[in-house]
Amino acid sequence: MSPVSTREFEVAVEGGVLAGVDFGGDGPPVLLVHGSGHNAAAWRDAAAHLVAHCHPVAFDLRGHGQSTAASTSPDQYWRDIAAVVARLGWERPVLVGHSTGGYAMTAVTASGLVEPAALCVVDGVVLDDRVTSAAAHAVWRTPESARRLRATFGYGLVTDDEGVRAEVERRVRTAPEDPLDAGARPDLVREVARRSFARHDGNRWRRPSTEEIAVVSDISPDDSVLPSVDVYERIRVPLTIVLADAGFYAERRFEVQAVVDAAPGRRLVEIDSGHNVPMTRPAELAAILLDVVHAAHRAGRRGYPGGD
Repeated sequence: MSPVSTREFEVAVEGGVLAGVDFGGDGPPVLLVHGSGHNAAAWRDAAAHLVAHCHPVAFDLRGHGQSTAASTSPDQYWRDIAAVVARLGWERPVLVGHSTGGYAMTAVTASGLVEPAALCVVDGVVLDDRVTSAAAHAVWRTPESARRLRATFGYGLVTDDEGVRAEVERRVRTAPEDPLDAGARPDLVREVARRSFARHDGNRWRRPSTEEIAVVSDISPDDSVLPSVDVYERIRVPLTIVLADAGFYAERRFEVQAVVDAAPGRRLVEIDSGHNVPMTRPAELAAILLDVVHAAHRAGRRGYPGGD
Protein backbone atom coordinates (compact mmCIF):
# COMPACT_ATOMS: atom_id res chain seq x y z
CA MET A 1 0.00 0.00 0.00
CA SER A 2 1.51 3.30 -1.10
CA PRO A 3 1.32 6.46 1.03
CA VAL A 4 -1.49 8.82 0.06
CA SER A 5 -0.92 12.52 -0.54
CA THR A 6 -3.91 14.46 0.71
CA ARG A 7 -5.28 17.95 0.29
CA GLU A 8 -7.51 19.54 2.92
CA PHE A 9 -10.45 21.68 1.81
CA GLU A 10 -13.51 23.32 3.36
CA VAL A 11 -17.18 23.53 2.43
CA ALA A 12 -19.29 26.38 3.79
CA VAL A 13 -22.62 25.22 5.25
CA GLU A 14 -25.18 26.63 7.63
CA GLY A 15 -23.51 27.14 11.00
CA GLY A 16 -19.88 26.84 9.89
CA VAL A 17 -17.71 24.79 7.59
CA LEU A 18 -17.14 21.12 6.85
CA ALA A 19 -13.55 19.91 6.71
CA GLY A 20 -12.74 17.66 3.76
CA VAL A 21 -9.84 15.47 2.67
CA ASP A 22 -9.08 14.94 -1.02
CA PHE A 23 -7.00 11.79 -1.46
CA GLY A 24 -6.21 12.50 -5.13
CA GLY A 25 -6.59 10.32 -8.21
CA ASP A 26 -7.98 11.09 -11.65
CA GLY A 27 -10.68 8.45 -12.10
CA PRO A 28 -14.41 8.41 -11.35
CA PRO A 29 -15.44 10.46 -8.28
CA VAL A 30 -16.11 8.58 -5.05
CA LEU A 31 -17.37 10.30 -1.90
CA LEU A 32 -16.64 8.48 1.38
CA VAL A 33 -18.57 9.20 4.59
CA HIS A 34 -17.52 7.90 7.99
CA GLY A 35 -19.63 6.58 10.84
CA SER A 36 -20.61 8.25 14.10
CA GLY A 37 -17.60 9.10 16.27
CA HIS A 38 -15.09 8.77 13.43
CA ASN A 39 -13.92 11.29 10.84
CA ALA A 40 -12.49 11.48 7.33
CA ALA A 41 -9.15 9.98 8.40
CA ALA A 42 -10.86 6.62 8.89
CA TRP A 43 -10.82 6.20 5.10
CA ARG A 44 -7.08 6.79 4.57
CA ASP A 45 -6.03 3.14 4.19
CA ALA A 46 -8.95 2.24 1.95
CA ALA A 47 -8.27 5.35 -0.16
CA ALA A 48 -4.67 4.22 -0.64
CA HIS A 49 -6.03 1.22 -2.55
CA LEU A 50 -8.45 3.36 -4.57
CA VAL A 51 -6.45 6.32 -5.87
CA ALA A 52 -4.91 4.46 -8.81
CA HIS A 53 -8.38 3.75 -10.17
CA CYS A 54 -10.71 6.54 -8.99
CA HIS A 55 -10.83 9.86 -7.12
CA PRO A 56 -11.78 9.31 -3.46
CA VAL A 57 -12.70 12.24 -1.22
CA ALA A 58 -13.90 12.17 2.39
CA PHE A 59 -15.13 14.79 4.83
CA ASP A 60 -15.88 15.18 8.53
CA LEU A 61 -19.59 15.05 9.20
CA ARG A 62 -21.22 17.99 10.93
CA GLY A 63 -20.26 17.85 14.61
CA HIS A 64 -17.26 15.59 13.96
CA GLY A 65 -13.53 15.95 13.50
CA GLN A 66 -12.38 19.34 12.24
CA SER A 67 -15.76 20.49 10.88
CA THR A 68 -16.87 23.57 12.78
CA ALA A 69 -20.60 23.22 12.06
CA ALA A 70 -22.75 21.40 14.62
CA SER A 71 -26.24 19.99 14.13
CA THR A 72 -29.33 21.91 15.12
CA SER A 73 -31.71 19.44 13.45
CA PRO A 74 -31.54 15.68 12.85
CA ASP A 75 -31.29 15.84 9.07
CA GLN A 76 -28.61 18.48 8.47
CA TYR A 77 -25.73 16.03 8.52
CA TRP A 78 -27.01 14.04 5.56
CA ARG A 79 -28.30 17.07 3.67
CA ASP A 80 -24.74 18.46 3.89
CA ILE A 81 -23.64 15.76 1.45
CA ALA A 82 -25.36 17.69 -1.34
CA ALA A 83 -23.29 20.78 -0.47
CA VAL A 84 -20.07 18.75 -0.57
CA VAL A 85 -20.92 17.25 -3.97
CA ALA A 86 -21.76 20.72 -5.32
CA ARG A 87 -18.53 22.19 -3.92
CA LEU A 88 -16.54 19.44 -5.67
CA GLY A 89 -18.38 20.09 -8.93
CA TRP A 90 -19.24 16.40 -9.28
CA GLU A 91 -22.08 14.88 -11.28
CA ARG A 92 -23.30 11.41 -10.33
CA PRO A 93 -20.46 10.32 -8.03
CA VAL A 94 -20.37 6.94 -6.35
CA LEU A 95 -21.50 7.45 -2.74
CA VAL A 96 -20.01 5.23 -0.03
CA GLY A 97 -20.99 5.37 3.63
CA HIS A 98 -20.02 3.37 6.69
CA SER A 99 -22.40 2.87 9.64
CA THR A 100 -24.22 6.19 10.23
CA GLY A 101 -22.54 7.41 7.05
CA GLY A 102 -24.28 4.56 5.23
CA TYR A 103 -27.66 5.90 6.27
CA ALA A 104 -26.54 9.46 5.42
CA MET A 105 -25.73 8.42 1.86
CA THR A 106 -29.00 6.50 1.62
CA ALA A 107 -31.04 9.43 2.92
CA VAL A 108 -29.53 12.05 0.62
CA THR A 109 -30.14 9.74 -2.34
CA ALA A 110 -33.73 9.02 -1.25
CA SER A 111 -34.36 12.76 -0.86
CA GLY A 112 -33.31 13.44 -4.44
CA LEU A 113 -30.73 16.04 -3.40
CA VAL A 114 -27.98 13.93 -4.98
CA GLU A 115 -28.34 11.39 -7.76
CA PRO A 116 -25.32 9.08 -7.51
CA ALA A 117 -24.06 6.68 -10.14
CA ALA A 118 -24.19 4.01 -7.44
CA LEU A 119 -24.58 3.70 -3.70
CA CYS A 120 -22.54 1.49 -1.36
CA VAL A 121 -23.60 1.04 2.27
CA VAL A 122 -20.97 -0.50 4.56
CA ASP A 123 -22.51 -2.13 7.64
CA GLY A 124 -24.90 0.79 7.92
CA VAL A 125 -28.37 -0.48 7.04
CA VAL A 126 -31.65 0.54 8.68
CA LEU A 127 -34.08 -2.33 9.18
CA ASP A 128 -36.82 -1.19 11.58
CA ASP A 129 -40.15 0.44 10.79
CA ARG A 130 -40.69 4.13 11.51
CA VAL A 131 -42.16 3.82 15.00
CA THR A 132 -39.58 1.30 16.16
CA SER A 133 -36.74 3.35 14.71
CA ALA A 134 -37.91 6.58 16.35
CA ALA A 135 -38.18 4.83 19.72
CA ALA A 136 -34.71 3.33 19.36
CA HIS A 137 -33.19 6.70 18.53
CA ALA A 138 -34.87 8.31 21.54
CA VAL A 139 -32.65 6.21 23.80
CA TRP A 140 -29.64 8.27 22.68
CA ARG A 141 -31.19 11.43 24.11
CA THR A 142 -31.16 10.19 27.70
CA PRO A 143 -28.66 11.29 30.40
CA GLU A 144 -27.61 7.67 30.86
CA SER A 145 -26.66 7.33 27.20
CA ALA A 146 -24.68 10.57 27.39
CA ARG A 147 -22.76 9.25 30.39
CA ARG A 148 -22.06 5.97 28.61
CA LEU A 149 -20.79 7.72 25.46
CA ARG A 150 -18.49 9.94 27.52
CA ALA A 151 -17.14 6.97 29.47
CA THR A 152 -16.69 4.65 26.49
CA PHE A 153 -15.55 6.99 23.72
CA GLY A 154 -14.70 10.26 25.47
CA TYR A 155 -17.36 12.17 23.52
CA GLY A 156 -17.30 15.82 24.56
CA LEU A 157 -14.02 15.53 26.49
CA VAL A 158 -12.40 18.94 26.99
CA THR A 159 -8.65 18.87 27.62
CA ASP A 160 -5.32 20.46 26.67
CA ASP A 161 -2.66 19.36 24.20
CA GLU A 162 -1.03 17.04 26.71
CA GLY A 163 -4.40 15.49 27.47
CA VAL A 164 -4.95 14.91 23.78
CA ARG A 165 -1.61 13.15 23.46
CA ALA A 166 -2.41 10.94 26.42
CA GLU A 167 -5.88 10.05 25.12
CA VAL A 168 -4.62 9.35 21.61
CA GLU A 169 -1.91 7.01 22.85
CA ARG A 170 -4.39 5.30 25.16
CA ARG A 171 -6.60 4.63 22.15
CA VAL A 172 -3.68 3.17 20.22
CA ARG A 173 -2.56 1.05 23.17
CA THR A 174 -6.00 -0.43 23.80
CA ALA A 175 -6.96 -0.88 20.12
CA PRO A 176 -5.94 -4.58 19.90
CA GLU A 177 -8.53 -5.45 22.54
CA ASP A 178 -11.18 -3.01 21.32
CA PRO A 179 -14.10 -4.67 19.47
CA LEU A 180 -14.14 -1.82 16.96
CA ASP A 181 -10.45 -1.06 16.43
CA ALA A 182 -8.90 -4.53 16.74
CA GLY A 183 -6.94 -5.20 13.56
CA ALA A 184 -6.61 -1.56 12.53
CA ARG A 185 -3.16 -0.21 11.74
CA PRO A 186 -1.88 1.61 14.87
CA ASP A 187 -0.92 4.77 12.99
CA LEU A 188 -4.40 4.88 11.47
CA VAL A 189 -6.00 4.62 14.92
CA ARG A 190 -3.68 7.43 16.01
CA GLU A 191 -4.60 9.65 13.06
CA VAL A 192 -8.35 9.19 13.51
CA ALA A 193 -8.05 9.86 17.25
CA ARG A 194 -6.03 13.03 16.70
CA ARG A 195 -8.44 14.37 14.11
CA SER A 196 -11.35 13.89 16.51
CA PHE A 197 -10.02 16.70 18.73
CA ALA A 198 -10.85 20.23 17.54
CA ARG A 199 -9.62 23.48 19.08
CA HIS A 200 -12.25 25.35 21.07
CA ASP A 201 -11.85 28.33 23.41
CA GLY A 202 -8.16 27.62 23.94
CA ASN A 203 -8.76 23.96 24.73
CA ARG A 204 -9.13 20.77 22.71
CA TRP A 205 -12.58 19.24 22.39
CA ARG A 206 -13.32 15.60 21.56
CA ARG A 207 -15.97 15.48 18.89
CA PRO A 208 -18.73 14.55 18.56
CA SER A 209 -20.24 15.85 21.77
CA THR A 210 -23.07 14.01 23.48
CA GLU A 211 -25.27 16.99 22.57
CA GLU A 212 -24.55 16.34 18.89
CA ILE A 213 -25.68 12.73 19.25
CA ALA A 214 -28.86 13.84 21.01
CA VAL A 215 -29.77 16.33 18.27
CA VAL A 216 -29.33 13.89 15.37
CA SER A 217 -31.33 11.28 17.31
CA ASP A 218 -34.35 13.60 17.65
CA ILE A 219 -36.30 12.08 14.77
CA SER A 220 -40.04 11.76 14.30
CA PRO A 221 -42.04 8.95 12.62
CA ASP A 222 -43.67 11.71 10.54
CA ASP A 223 -40.41 12.85 8.90
CA SER A 224 -40.40 12.24 5.15
CA VAL A 225 -36.91 10.70 5.23
CA LEU A 226 -35.72 9.05 8.40
CA PRO A 227 -33.70 5.99 9.46
CA SER A 228 -36.31 3.29 8.74
CA VAL A 229 -36.53 0.41 6.33
CA ASP A 230 -38.96 2.21 4.03
CA VAL A 231 -36.17 4.55 2.92
CA TYR A 232 -35.00 1.86 0.47
CA GLU A 233 -38.30 2.10 -1.43
CA ARG A 234 -37.03 5.47 -2.70
CA ILE A 235 -33.65 4.21 -3.90
CA ARG A 236 -33.57 3.88 -7.69
CA VAL A 237 -29.82 3.62 -8.26
CA PRO A 238 -27.58 0.54 -8.01
CA LEU A 239 -27.16 -0.38 -4.34
CA THR A 240 -24.46 -2.56 -2.81
CA ILE A 241 -24.71 -3.46 0.87
CA VAL A 242 -21.51 -4.68 2.53
CA LEU A 243 -22.41 -6.81 5.54
CA ALA A 244 -19.74 -7.55 8.15
CA ASP A 245 -20.12 -11.10 9.44
CA ALA A 246 -19.23 -9.95 12.96
CA GLY A 247 -20.77 -6.50 12.63
CA PHE A 248 -23.85 -4.79 14.00
CA TYR A 249 -26.30 -6.42 11.57
CA ALA A 250 -24.93 -9.95 11.22
CA GLU A 251 -27.83 -11.48 13.14
CA ARG A 252 -30.32 -9.75 10.84
CA ARG A 253 -28.84 -11.02 7.61
CA PHE A 254 -32.17 -12.26 6.25
CA GLU A 255 -33.68 -8.80 6.70
CA VAL A 256 -30.73 -7.28 4.86
CA GLN A 257 -31.19 -9.83 2.09
CA ALA A 258 -34.86 -8.83 1.85
CA VAL A 259 -33.81 -5.21 1.21
CA VAL A 260 -31.48 -6.42 -1.54
CA ASP A 261 -34.12 -8.68 -3.10
CA ALA A 262 -36.74 -5.91 -3.15
CA ALA A 263 -35.43 -4.23 -6.31
CA PRO A 264 -33.17 -4.96 -9.28
CA GLY A 265 -29.63 -3.63 -9.38
CA ARG A 266 -28.91 -4.50 -5.75
CA ARG A 267 -26.41 -6.92 -4.28
CA LEU A 268 -25.24 -8.12 -0.89
CA VAL A 269 -21.52 -8.64 -0.29
CA GLU A 270 -20.43 -10.27 2.94
CA ILE A 271 -17.02 -9.59 4.44
CA ASP A 272 -15.04 -11.24 7.24
CA SER A 273 -14.89 -8.28 9.58
CA GLY A 274 -16.23 -6.57 12.63
CA HIS A 275 -18.25 -3.39 12.27
CA ASN A 276 -15.30 -1.05 11.65
CA VAL A 277 -14.67 -2.31 8.11
CA PRO A 278 -12.91 0.78 6.65
CA MET A 279 -10.18 0.73 9.29
CA THR A 280 -9.75 -2.99 9.86
CA ARG A 281 -10.29 -4.41 6.35
CA PRO A 282 -9.31 -1.54 4.04
CA ALA A 283 -7.86 -3.62 1.19
CA GLU A 284 -10.82 -6.01 1.04
CA LEU A 285 -13.29 -3.13 1.22
CA ALA A 286 -11.44 -1.20 -1.49
CA ALA A 287 -11.72 -4.22 -3.81
CA ILE A 288 -15.49 -4.25 -3.28
CA LEU A 289 -15.72 -0.50 -3.87
CA LEU A 290 -13.75 -0.78 -7.10
CA ASP A 291 -16.24 -3.38 -8.32
CA VAL A 292 -19.02 -0.87 -7.58
CA VAL A 293 -17.16 1.93 -9.39
CA HIS A 294 -16.35 -0.20 -12.42
CA ALA A 295 -19.92 -1.50 -12.69
CA ALA A 296 -21.28 2.05 -12.59
CA HIS A 297 -18.75 3.13 -15.19
CA ARG A 298 -19.63 0.23 -17.50
CA ALA A 299 -23.33 0.98 -17.23
CA GLY A 300 -22.52 4.46 -18.46
CA ARG A 301 -26.07 5.79 -18.47
CA ARG A 302 -29.30 5.91 -16.50
CA GLY A 303 -31.44 2.83 -16.28
CA TYR A 304 -28.82 0.54 -14.75
CA PRO A 305 -28.96 -2.44 -14.87
CA GLY A 306 -29.65 -3.00 -18.56
CA GLY A 307 -29.44 0.60 -19.75
CA ASP A 308 -32.27 2.64 -21.25
